[in-house]
Amino acid sequence: MARDLSYNAVMARRGEIMKKALGLEYDEFIQSDIAFDYEGMMEKTGYSPEEVRQIQQQSGVGNTPLLELKNITELVRKTSKKGYGARILLKDEAANPSGSFKDRRASVSVYHAKKLGYPGVLAATSGNYGAAVASQANMANLGCIVVQEVFDSRHVGQPEIIEKSRKCEAYGAEVIQLTVGPELFYVSLILLEETGYFNASLYSPFAISGVETLGYELVEQTRARYGKDPAYVVVTHAGGGNVTGTARGVRKAGAKSKIIGASVDLTGLHMASDHDFNRKSFTTGHTGFGVPFATWPDRADVPRNAARPLRYLDRYVLVTQGEVFYVTEALAQVEGLERGPAGNTSLAAAIALARELPEDEIVVVQETEYTGAGKHPQAQLDFAKRNGVKVIRDEPKQNVPGKVIAIPEHFSQLTFTEVDLDRMRTSYVRNAVTRSKVAKVTQEEVKFLAEDTNSSADFVVSVLETLGVQA
Repeated sequence: MARDLSYNAVMARRGEIMKKALGLEYDEFIQSDIAFDYEGMMEKTGYSPEEVRQIQQQSGVGNTPLLELKNITELVRKTSKKGYGARILLKDEAANPSGSFKDRRASVSVYHAKKLGYPGVLAATSGNYGAAVASQANMANLGCIVVQEVFDSRHVGQPEIIEKSRKCEAYGAEVIQLTVGPELFYVSLILLEETGYFNASLYSPFAISGVETLGYELVEQTRARYGKDPAYVVVTHAGGGNVTGTARGVRKAGAKSKIIGASVDLTGLHMASDHDFNRKSFTTGHTGFGVPFATWPDRADVPRNAARPLRYLDRYVLVTQGEVFYVTEALAQVEGLERGPAGNTSLAAAIALARELPEDEIVVVQETEYTGAGKHPQAQLDFAKRNGVKVIRDEPKQNVPGKVIAIPEHFSQLTFTEVDLDRMRTSYVRNAVTRSKVAKVTQEEVKFLAEDTNSSADFVVSVLETLGVQA
């Protein structure tokens, strides 16, 4: 009998499809519609930090350099009050096989797929992760499919996404290119069911455990070289896996460094909007992912998302598109390092954050990524202009997402906007109770919500009271 491939029928089968494609029984961790055993789920991956390191060493992942940005640090100190301006270090993840930290996520997922006997792996992503999965799949002699949102309805693609498509194809992956909209998850489910491939989801425990080595390494390297831990670890924040995995690794190394997420401010642009799709100059590390995934992580392609950034964020800051373009040029021309835009999002934030700290403190920017023709500021800015976005040299506050990109005129103009984490925590609690349609929350669920938002039971109860939900 032929499969029913209608949208509603495929969505109705999604639980069954995802379970078969991951080989992970999520039901044993779910405690209620709201709560689940997060740490139990993470431990269920079956790989200790030492085992993850061994897996990654086999495929050339990890042990990336930690670089001191001496010239940028000097510029920070010249634009800070006397005695301030922390040393800025950069974890150069571009040294991984496919050129980004996503190799860490892909390595464990592909290893697990091979171990369980899957014939191949599938990843739904428009970013670097597709290239990482393809690269790791090649080493494991597995098939690979990458499903990407590439075009708007005019079939015009954003340069950075097209560059990433090229990268995936270079590794021999079968790339399925889609227009923006609801098709991504639907098409991925059909392909998983049809091929019997492993779902190399960005949001599985396997993927997140692979990122933990990044946090662990940067603490080890900082201690070995400087005899102290970083005061701040600044992490580009999109879907939350980067923040979650890095923070877990930092904590496992015993460091108490503040975990600060950084995103490009694209407020007002909708990521699923055909109109807005090509009016953003960044395909990752922006608020279009950072805010919704933080306030409701379980919008992912797995039953329970292992990437839960509110558990770990001490602060969340925003920078503008123009600031990231400026810092991309500065990194190349001042430090001699040409790297892609995602890591430069957190670098832009780190420059402003370093001014808060004395000179003897350390700020670590925890990743870089490879660059390519479509990722260059020149390509991005030209594309922005062709889509009606005005590009000017002015203060960052003149930036208007989708309308104006304001590139700073001077290093001293680099700054950030602080996000109210309590407001995001409130949104998360609201989403949890409204999506679960509950009128009463148990003590166990209050405890879970407090842990999942890095808050307190009193905070959760106060939010529930404003929603008219009994605790």
